[in-house]
Amino acid sequence: MGMQHTIGRSISLSGVGLQTGVSATVTLHPAPEDYGIKFIRTDIENCPEIEADIDNVVDLRRGTAVGKKDITVHTTEHCMSALCGMQIDNCRIEVHAPELPLMDGSAQPYVDLIQEAGIIEQRAMREYITIDDPIVYTKGDVAIGILPSQAFCVTVMIDYKHPALGAQHTTLFRIDDYAKEFAPARTFCFLSEVEALREQGLIKGGTLQSAVVVQDVDLTDEQMAGLQSMFSEQGPLFRGTNGFLNNVELRFFNELCRHKVVDLMGDLYLLGKPILGHIQAARTGHAANIALAKMIRAYVNDRKEKMRGSAINWQEIMSMLPHRYPFLMIDKVVTIDPGKSIVALKNVSFNEPFFQGHFPANPIMPGVMQIEAMAQAGGIMELYARKLRSNTRTQEQTILFMGMDKVRFRGMVRPGDILRIQVTMLQNRRDTMRFRGECFVDNKLVCEAELMAMITSKKMQG
Repeated sequence: MGMQHTIGRSISLSGVGLQTGVSATVTLHPAPEDYGIKFIRTDIENCPEIEADIDNVVDLRRGTAVGKKDITVHTTEHCMSALCGMQIDNCRIEVHAPELPLMDGSAQPYVDLIQEAGIIEQRAMREYITIDDPIVYTKGDVAIGILPSQAFCVTVMIDYKHPALGAQHTTLFRIDDYAKEFAPARTFCFLSEVEALREQGLIKGGTLQSAVVVQDVDLTDEQMAGLQSMFSEQGPLFRGTNGFLNNVELRFFNELCRHKVVDLMGDLYLLGKPILGHIQAARTGHAANIALAKMIRAYVNDRKEKMRGSAINWQEIMSMLPHRYPFLMIDKVVTIDPGKSIVALKNVSFNEPFFQGHFPANPIMPGVMQIEAMAQAGGIMELYARKLRSNTRTQEQTILFMGMDKVRFRGMVRPGDILRIQVTMLQNRRDTMRFRGECFVDNKLVCEAELMAMITSKKMQG
């Protein structure tokens, strides 16, 4: 499962934005559990906040910009990629400019920043996006999709039909490989695109120190002089013999393909949660990445809607709870919002073993058994949520009842009654949770309590 993480302290870097050419300082701050990632424009009055979310994407030309109303933060993908690769869940990002610094065109400066600040494990659990069915986006020769997997994996292929590039592919098999094997890969562009991009008002801050320029056209001396003036290069600018302007040496033989992984991870992290799945992409870019992200969100929301209100049968109940007759107190789950609330039923029969010794002439269901029913319902509520968000095998985990508070018994439960148990989560920290339970018979409240329980591994219990 894993816990949420934030950085250990506030830390900054400064540079120039690729699109705007504006000098920018960005500061990463620690953030509390469940905060997520937010950008704050400190150069604007009242410091407006923009949540790092696909619903806030406003521009995808040569980068991913997020914004609200007229407030925008450009080129978020490398910082977001570093946060994803370093498994940072909560971070407050203050930027004193309309764009994050490009630095050397890779995610490495942001990874270095995070490593210098340190990584702190928090008490809340990470929630994962899991995939049960393939999701695919295609447009022209662009294809990107995600397949079910119990781990995060990315495979990317590019083919620009250029002799210096050829067909390239790469795979990130483990998230732990990100910092060393992918973060250093730099962004790139084609020489034939440069003039047009500048005419569109883009890449005003681009230099040969911040991108790999693929030399896909022949240039006259006059054009070369114009390029040098355009980018205000301090050193000489010359035609390369290795397929790249100024004979830039690649950091990896397939650096350009690896940078596509960097961008893709940054874009998909705008979903707000880490993904468990195998992403496969061919000739993808920011627009396709965000299109897939929106399809994933729609898929997850549709699945949640189908599960919300759905019943859980007795086989599933027994797969999650270790209890058996005569201590299994849940016969059926009527509705469940995983990790948040649950409604379950207990059919109270005269054949219950506790009636034989608990006032046989005037049988009443013991209050402690009602509390046990609420505890078991709370366990199903949380174990089912864990199963959905990270494919956890619920057989490997169980619930231990730890305490109760504010207990009140308000009515009698007799043979023939149907006990309706309603439980709502109050607090969920690490493996400990607090929830409120209520029991009803014919819509009359008969018992209520606040309970505390712990999810634990069955192996640990042994």
